[in-house]
Amino acid sequence: MNTLQSIDYPIFFNDSLTELVNFIQKGSYSRFFVLTDENTGKYCLPLLKEKIDNFNNFDIIEINAGEESKDIDFCIGVWKMLIDFGADRKSLMINLGGGVVSDLGGFAASTFKRGIDFVHVPTTLLSQVDASVGGKTGIDIDSIKNIIGTFTQPKAVFIAHEFLESLPDRQILSGLAEMLKHGLICDAAYWNKLKESNLSHPSQELIHRSVEIKNDVVIADPKEMGIRKSLNFGHTVGHAVETWSLMHDEGDHLSHGEAIAIGMICEAWLSWKKIGLSEAELNEIVTVLSGLYPRYVVAESANEELYSIMQKDKKNQNGRINCTLLAKIGQYSIDNICTEAELCESLSYYSTL
Repeated sequence: MNTLQSIDYPIFFNDSLTELVNFIQKGSYSRFFVLTDENTGKYCLPLLKEKIDNFNNFDIIEINAGEESKDIDFCIGVWKMLIDFGADRKSLMINLGGGVVSDLGGFAASTFKRGIDFVHVPTTLLSQVDASVGGKTGIDIDSIKNIIGTFTQPKAVFIAHEFLESLPDRQILSGLAEMLKHGLICDAAYWNKLKESNLSHPSQELIHRSVEIKNDVVIADPKEMGIRKSLNFGHTVGHAVETWSLMHDEGDHLSHGEAIAIGMICEAWLSWKKIGLSEAELNEIVTVLSGLYPRYVVAESANEELYSIMQKDKKNQNGRINCTLLAKIGQYSIDNICTEAELCESLSYYSTL
């Protein structure tokens, strides 16, 4: 796969961990820090350490795995570790992990001493095709996802396909939701190719195409003033359902991708109701997503709380809930205001499938 060039940084696909070593050597950093969670520390860090153990100026910072770690308390913990380890403004943060590590590590680095360099080494499919590219950093407050954050670009992204070999099927499916979204919003041919592929083991070619789609959108609109909003398809309802699950499902809450799949079904229905997505394409989307992702019970009694969560979404405009919808498969439509009744009706549609 070719290296992609983003806004002002490269995204490496070939022999990427060797490219990371080259990057560190060229960077003349005083120290560097590898941020991991307990899972990547166990399954992925040994592979990275084979490459970096010749360096003597790095330390490991580990957080707990899971979305619950993406909050201000864990961020303070990372800042304190950086202070304790003697980090200065010429230090580098290497975010080795999934979306939580990318978001939290990027935010911690972008604010420590008014900003130190960071790079992403994404280890999950979700982080490879989504969180690692685009320059969004963030933490959650009161389970509201990414409500505090910055737009700060990494210095590079290093995508290593071998990390995916340790992932359980559920984590692959979580990342797959974002890949399917990329096809739905921008590339009908890619959507069709995904439908025909072995989705339990997405190929490097498919991953490269997803990263390429997101990268093209981000380059065109770095701070989400226009077409970058296309990437929010499925996320207005999906983030609300994900937040609700984090608050109420003890121990086994929805993954990001599972929640976004629900959101894409609901927002495809809104697309049919409001802007003319054909019934045939609505049914196609529902059939594909329902066939991949398990059913989740969204009780009607939860609608009021789900709507309240949506009202806190950072994408809203003047207190009105703003959705990205589909005119057709492969063609998005941004800035669609949806009412409480419409959003609750879309959840009811999902519940009756």
